Amino acid sequence: SHTITGNFANVIHGLNANHLTDQVIQRSKRMILDTLGVGLLGTSTEVCHKVTQYSKIYSSDISSTIWGHLDFRLPPLYAAFVNGVAVHSMDFDDTWHPATHPSGAVLPAVIALSEAFPQKKKISGLDLLLAFNVGIEVQGRLLRFSSEARNIPKR
Repeated sequence: SHTITGNFANVIHGLNANHLTDQVIQRSKRMILDTLGVGLLGTSTEVCHKVTQYSKIYSSDISSTIWGHLDFRLPPLYAAFVNGVAVHSMDFDDTWHPATHPSGAVLPAVIALSEAFPQKKKISGLDLLLAFNVGIEVQGRLLRFSSEARNIPKR
């Protein structure tokens, strides 16, 4: 017997770069550029400065970029946190209905993790696009399970 969780995991596990149509690639690149733009703008906010200062205590050898800062790096978990705060700090990041912000949660994590791979295991741009789209797909499918999802527009 298949569970909802098992079916969900099978769908996610079965996704690969061949599922990325030209339209999906074009739209996800636009989402990524938009998210990077609002994230860089968000690095100037007070809340981003606070989480950046707080997170500095967690520096380590495995590190990822903090957007807008060339002077230090953080472990992927904290880099994703700081960059995610930057993306959402001005509330200009993309939105679905009911309210959720897909790219701001996904892109900082995907980029931080991709930077943490050893040089000989670096991922391709297509792999990064796939990971981003899997994250967006997971959010969209979880959104469908929400009790507030009964009036989601069909698109």
